[in-house]
Amino acid sequence: MLKEHDCLLIEIKQKIPGYDHFIGSWVCSGDINLVVDVGPANSVGRLIETLMEMNIKRVDYVLVTHIHIDHAGGLGGFLEHFPKARVVCHEKGIRHLVDPSRLWEGSQKVLGEIAEAYGCPQAVKEKMCISHAQARIKNLTVIETPGHAPHHLSFSYGGNLFAGEAGGNYFSVLDTDYLRPATPPRFFMKDFLESVDRLMALEDQHICYAHFGDAQNSCQMLKRFRAQILRWKELIQKEMSAGSDDLMMRCVNSLLEKDPDLKAFKFMEPDTQKRERFFVANSVRGYIEFLQNAD
Repeated sequence: MLKEHDCLLIEIKQKIPGYDHFIGSWVCSGDINLVVDVGPANSVGRLIETLMEMNIKRVDYVLVTHIHIDHAGGLGGFLEHFPKARVVCHEKGIRHLVDPSRLWEGSQKVLGEIAEAYGCPQAVKEKMCISHAQARIKNLTVIETPGHAPHHLSFSYGGNLFAGEAGGNYFSVLDTDYLRPATPPRFFMKDFLESVDRLMALEDQHICYAHFGDAQNSCQMLKRFRAQILRWKELIQKEMSAGSDDLMMRCVNSLLEKDPDLKAFKFMEPDTQKRERFFVANSVRGYIEFLQNAD
């Protein structure tokens, strides 16, 4: 567990090789107890056990950055244990929490065995959900940040910016930074960049990543991430101009070789590298589809 700025990052362990220090939940406790994302269905029990160990017996709100199953899949089980909690979610995402069948079908198609390991999400009662536009929580600012997903939200609370995946994925490997975009299909670069700009316009604060960690200066990290988004576009366009043969592999290898923000990849364990190759490739698919449709 990582504690910083009156909030705590709880790692939610996964039974998948290479997925250590990858999925977590941020917890703010005080007069109001907030939990940001709850992780997948198959591991939400571990989050609940940790909260019990911390003597957190009441959760007032769950802030959902987006409804993907690695972030919100465990909501049904979580709310069974904390029935008084209310879920703040993008208004476009609530129907997928209430009936997760299409979300589950799409997750299986994209993630395959990983989706099965995460587990099928349980339905959430609509009365337990609050549309992000209607959320009125003291000192909480809700920011619409589409890009990674059209229903993505970020939250500023108590000097902490919970950016979900709007600011990328950020890890430290042997004291070396690793910053990676999460741009799965369908990816809209304009929306993504506007979301980053929206977060950069906020006061500089502690930034909390969904995958997996934190940094002290949100503006500095977001500026760096914005440059990376444009760098990826340039590198992927170059590979696309060289033809379609082995395009995906060439793009992934080019990014891992030429993007300085991915240099920690070489220090990762083989199973972690396998995980990252999968998600880099998924992000590349988003770019390729976007660039092909832009022509």
